[in-house]
Amino acid sequence: MDQTIPPAIPEGFVPRPAGGPFLDPIGPIMIRRDHGPLAFGLRIEKRHCNSKDMAHGGMSATFADLALGIGGFNLAGVTGFFTTISLNSDYLAPALLGTWLQCEPMLLRRTRTLVFAQGVCMADGKPVLRASGVFALPREAAPQPTGG
Repeated sequence: MDQTIPPAIPEGFVPRPAGGPFLDPIGPIMIRRDHGPLAFGLRIEKRHCNSKDMAHGGMSATFADLALGIGGFNLAGVTGFFTTISLNSDYLAPALLGTWLQCEPMLLRRTRTLVFAQGVCMADGKPVLRASGVFALPREAAPQPTGG
């Protein structure tokens, strides 16, 4: 039986539901709103890793997609679900098993229909992934047909 105590979550971070059956198994994704800049975090566990005990590239990209999409909307004052239009990722170094992965999203621009955001994911303070994304704003509900 593994008696390892998981590393502490940094101060100010609380769980944020990832949303949906695809994302539920990777969480909890953590969010910090009040102690410093808006940030998202995740402790890299074995289930997030490839065979070399480093975060799988797809896992890192998924984390960046969530941090930039949710964070960009938050910073733009938008509510609702986002749709990712594009996500560009540059892998800078591995995020190793047990490290704290953190991203502080930056809002670049908001238009009438889109949000542009970027961020650098850090593993225990070292840059591991640089990402930028474009996210569609939620469409207003279509008008309901009237009887007649």
